[in-house]
Amino acid sequence: MENRVDRRSGFKKETVNKVLQLHFKDDKTRVNGDALLLMTEMLKVFVREAAARGARQAQMEDLTKVDVEHVEKILPQLLLDF
Repeated sequence: MENRVDRRSGFKKETVNKVLQLHFKDDKTRVNGDALLLMTEMLKVFVREAAARGARQAQMEDLTKVDVEHVEKILPQLLLDF
């Protein structure tokens, strides 16, 4: 498997694969190419949505900079939506 950044998502496929492997109970479990592409795309959507919601939260507080606290505030609903 190549360890390069997917131009469409910005995530290394190998990194996404390693994150998935951390949660498998059986070390022999493997992820096929299509599943890896799907998970990479889902991760991209999740991160973009978190950034957008964090920015909206900062705007609601009349701030121009998004801090960790803004993302923490939107995280419960974001996780429910995904």
